[in-house]
Parts: sequence; structure tokens; C-alpha cells
Amino acid sequence: MALIQCPECGTEVSTQAKACPKCGYPVAEKVTAEQSASPDDGARSTAQPLAEIRQSWWGYFWYLFFFFLIIPPIIAWMRRASIVVRIYPDRISVERGLLSKCYQDYNPKDIRSIDVDQSVFGRLVNVGDLTLSTAATIEASEELRAIPDPLGVRDLILAQRGAK
Repeated sequence: MALIQCPECGTEVSTQAKACPKCGYPVAEKVTAEQSASPDDGARSTAQPLAEIRQSWWGYFWYLFFFFLIIPPIIAWMRRASIVVRIYPDRISVERGLLSKCYQDYNPKDIRSIDVDQSVFGRLVNVGDLTLSTAATIEASEELRAIPDPLGVRDLILAQRGAK
């Protein structure tokens, strides 16, 4: 004889009792219904689930929305900070990278051509791509993207090339 708690009042009742002595809830009927409804544990563990339900992505819409608003500016800042072009009187220095660095120096006299590419939008905001073609490097060209005032930078490099 085991004791269980009555679902109505919480009093401990024998499984043999037909009803709870305090509130009259039919405990015997509940115990027999549970025993007949629950299969043995072995059959339960091998049975396949009828469905697997997960939360909808729509519940996380704002998390995803703000993720896409925050990550691109961080990437843009990192890419912008990773390339620096410095023009000195005797050389042009290109520095690449944030944590690991790559430095390249060009003699203005070794530059064969300077190409400027600007799209329509780039002309409106005065931004373009600058390509330095040199005779002194193996790759023979260095492409610098999204340079502000590319025509002014080109003129400055050409002035340095003719200065000495």
C-alpha cells in the first residue's frame, strides 16, 4: 500500500482508498487510469516522436534585425582602418592590416601609370579607385579602393615624381 497526494487538496491518501477522506476526490479511479494509460518505460524510449517543435525565427526578428544593423558598420570600420596610404616627398607608403601589418614602399620615379576609376556615385561624392602601376614590383600594380579625392592624390603623386 503506497501513499499518494490527493490532486485536489494535497492530503496523503492510500492508493487502496476509493476517495480522499478530506475532500472526497475519487483517488482510486485516478490511480487505475494512470496505470492503464502509461506504457512501460522500454516502449517509451524506443518510440519515435510524432513531431519536433522549435520556436519560430519570427520570435527573434528584432534580434536578427539589429544584428544586421550593427555588424556591417563594424566591418566597414575595420576595413577602412586596415589600409593607410602615406605620400612622402621621396616615397609612397602603403600600410595594410589591423593586427598583422604589411608595409609597401614605392619610389615615385618607379610609377609608370596612375589609373583613376570613378562610378557615377563616386563622382558625386568624390571617391574612386586608384591603381598604381610600377616597374619595380613583381605584381606591377597596386589597387587602392575608395580613395577620397583620387584626382588630387594622383596629382600629388605626379608632383612628387617630377620634383626630384
